[in-house]
Amino acid sequence: MTTFPMTVEGAERLKAELQRLKSVERPAVIQAIAEARSHGDLSENADYDAAKERQGFIEGRIAEIEHKLAGARVIDPRTIEGDGRVVFGSTVEIEDAESGARRRWQIVGDDEADVRHQKVSVSSPLARALIGKREGDSVEVHAPGGVRTYEIVSVSYA
Repeated sequence: MTTFPMTVEGAERLKAELQRLKSVERPAVIQAIAEARSHGDLSENADYDAAKERQGFIEGRIAEIEHKLAGARVIDPRTIEGDGRVVFGSTVEIEDAESGARRRWQIVGDDEADVRHQKVSVSSPLARALIGKREGDSVEVHAPGGVRTYEIVSVSYA
C-alpha cells in the first residue's frame, strides 16, 4: 500500500472535506439529478448531464480522499525530535544567495501545499533539495526557472 505523508492539519482538512462531500455535496447532487429527471426526456436534458458529471466528480474525489486517508502517515511536527536537520513537517527559513531575500517554508504533503501559506510540497524541487540538510548548509535547487542557491538560516519543528 502506498503511504502518503501528511501533517495532522492536512489530515484534518481532508477529513473535513470528505465529511462535506458525503453530507452536503452528495445529497445535493442526488437531489439535482432527481429534479432533472422529473423534467422528462433525458437525452436532451443539459441539467441532467451536468448533475451526472458533478456526481462523477464528487464520487471520484470521495474515493481519492478515502484512499489517501487509508494510506496516510500522519506526522505531527511538534513531536519531531529535531537534530537540526530538515525533515518532513519542519519549517525552514532560507536565504536566496543571489538576492538576499528570506523566505520561510513548512515542508508538507502534496495535498497540503499552499504557497500563500508558506507550505511547500515534500515532492517539490525545493523540498527535495532541503531534506536532510542542516542550518548553515547551502543548497542548489534545480527548478523550472533554472538553478537557485539558498542558505538554510534556521530549522524549526513547530
